Amino acid sequence: MGLLDGQVAIITGGASGQGAAEARLFVAEGARVVIGDVQDGPGERLAAELGAAARFVHLDVSSEEDWTRAVQLTAETFGDATILIQSAAIVHHRLIEDSTPEEFERVLAVNLLGAFRGMLAVLPGMRRAGGGVIVNIGSAASANGAGGRALYGAAKWGLRGLTRSAAVEFGYHNVRVNSIHPGAIDTPMLRRSDQQLPPPKIPIPRFGRPEEVAEAALFLASARGAYLTGVDLAVDGGATAGNWVVPRETFTSSAADR
Repeated sequence: MGLLDGQVAIITGGASGQGAAEARLFVAEGARVVIGDVQDGPGERLAAELGAAARFVHLDVSSEEDWTRAVQLTAETFGDATILIQSAAIVHHRLIEDSTPEEFERVLAVNLLGAFRGMLAVLPGMRRAGGGVIVNIGSAASANGAGGRALYGAAKWGLRGLTRSAAVEFGYHNVRVNSIHPGAIDTPMLRRSDQQLPPPKIPIPRFGRPEEVAEAALFLASARGAYLTGVDLAVDGGATAGNWVVPRETFTSSAADR
């Protein structure tokens, strides 16, 4: 038996990267999954790969009409969604003074307002189903300020606050709401074919894998996380835990010396 037997999940940004890893894992654990994304080709191919337990729907999370269609398709195909994983996002790497209000509005429309629309869209069905789980995929950028990522970080900071408030309000409906905050995950969004990135200087000195974020989402979405709501889970290799001020080699004492 799988951890998600009998569950119906909508996964946004599900055509590639972390979302695709979540779709594969959730199907393997018994869920029926609707993959929502603006990347039609990759999304359709992934749904075909996963078979009868998966469907693809074109979903721009900033569009209310797309959300209505996605929720309707889910209900007609598998039943009301009991899980929503919100992985869809866009990045923006530019200094504040080089950015425009229009760019900020677009980042907010996808990364923050899109998640708000998603929660509103699935809540009625989760009520009918007797409860559900929402997992919003934030970012380690919501833990600290970051030069060149202010617009993206601001949206993810907002998503953290929205998640906690929704957890308070939706608990009455037996709906748990949590967030995951990935660090540097090796996905197409991070890595480009012409770019070789050095290993990050963090406690776990490597890039994370999409499957590791998916495992965290599975834990929060399954009965194993049944008493968790309003949680911010960092999946970042310790990037936001703190920083070494001096090289480790500076410390010469050991347990044997004390």
